[in-house]
Amino acid sequence: MASHVKQAGYNVDQAASAAEAAAKLVRGDVDVALCDIQLPDGNGIDLVKNTRASGIDTTFIMVTAFASTETAIEALRAGAADYITKPLRTEELLHRLSQIVSLRSLRKENTALRKAVTESSPKLFRFASTSMREVERLASRVAPTASTVLITGESGTGKGVIARSLHAQSGRIGGNFVSVNCGAIPETMLESEFFGHMKGAFTGADRARKGLFVEADGGTLFLDEIGELTLHMQTKLLHVIEEKEVRALGGEQSRRVDVRIIAATNRDLQQMVANGKFREDLYFRLGMFHIHVPPLRERQEDLRGLILHVLSDVGNERETPRSQRIDAAAEELLLAYRWPGNVREIENVLNRAHLMADGDCITLADIPPQITRALAESQATASPVNQVSANLDNEVVLDGNLRDNLRRFEAQVISLAIAAAGGDRRQAANKLGIGLSSLYRKLEEFSPTSSLEEGATGPVEKS
Repeated sequence: MASHVKQAGYNVDQAASAAEAAAKLVRGDVDVALCDIQLPDGNGIDLVKNTRASGIDTTFIMVTAFASTETAIEALRAGAADYITKPLRTEELLHRLSQIVSLRSLRKENTALRKAVTESSPKLFRFASTSMREVERLASRVAPTASTVLITGESGTGKGVIARSLHAQSGRIGGNFVSVNCGAIPETMLESEFFGHMKGAFTGADRARKGLFVEADGGTLFLDEIGELTLHMQTKLLHVIEEKEVRALGGEQSRRVDVRIIAATNRDLQQMVANGKFREDLYFRLGMFHIHVPPLRERQEDLRGLILHVLSDVGNERETPRSQRIDAAAEELLLAYRWPGNVREIENVLNRAHLMADGDCITLADIPPQITRALAESQATASPVNQVSANLDNEVVLDGNLRDNLRRFEAQVISLAIAAAGGDRRQAANKLGIGLSSLYRKLEEFSPTSSLEEGATGPVEKS
């Protein structure tokens, strides 16, 4: 039987007893087991039950000389996928084996595709900045290849989104995209998480574990915060990348893996290499293709589009989706902020604002207070009018008639005055020399729903 299966192109291992089989199955790397029901030291059905209870994903085809309905039902209830009777015919055996292997492959591919659609698919957004268009160009070039990729940039710039995009545009879309934050795993658990372990390999290892490399076999492994790995783990990672095989803790045999590596970091790996904290050979291995993602403060032209894009996603994620808008004053406030947390901070701020909004329009009152405080601190030495004048001189392109330009200027003055007052509208009104009711009326006029014609409705004050 082993000879015929080997000739068909499969890797084959053999066991002469239930105990020997259990010791090999616990490795967790056996896809299909042809198992006799009657074994020298036990029952094959019990072996199936024990293997299933250990969480090992091996598909069983039972072999028996007694083709009774009761035996077949018992084997299937125990977790076997199929059974075949003796005497074995080579054609039938290989046909059954081929079916099982195809089903396993299809199941894995369907799971990966569902995950890709629900989690990994990059959301469409058209960047306005030249720097991000260059990032997109580089990503489209390297995505179809098997090259390792190093993505660098500050926290929250979207390095993980780019990694998922690379996977989605590659020929590995049918495989798993496995993401791991290297800085979030305790040092003592790194080898087990990455390479897996055998049952009993260490205290608490009550079952076998495949490990991230085996889970990502045929797909992509995204190593986020790669700069947090210890030198010892860097050495082991380099070996796996070069040799394309892993050995589980407590195991005696290595397993071949086909995994594409994408790494990301917010640290300066070149400086870490110079300081002896990162292996130079691993750095060159990972950095075969380098993509740097610039922070938001260096690509202000993307900010307005990102705010509207994230806001649209936030509105659609509700149990009852609804449209979500932002009034002019609140938008100007967000555009003036520096966003040290980059895109991730935008998502957090707009999620909170979306929850705080009474209607379907976000106003200044819904923006988290830390935003207005940060702006107030940065503008402490400048008056709102002077600050806006500087913005007009340096950034704003006048467009439209005089009235429209004056209204845009007025909206900026009011939003910055409120920011300088830490969100206190009464204080902002006093600073601007207008009444509170006039301030609310102005804010209502700046709302996207208001008309530019005379006769706009008055404000609805919030408590």
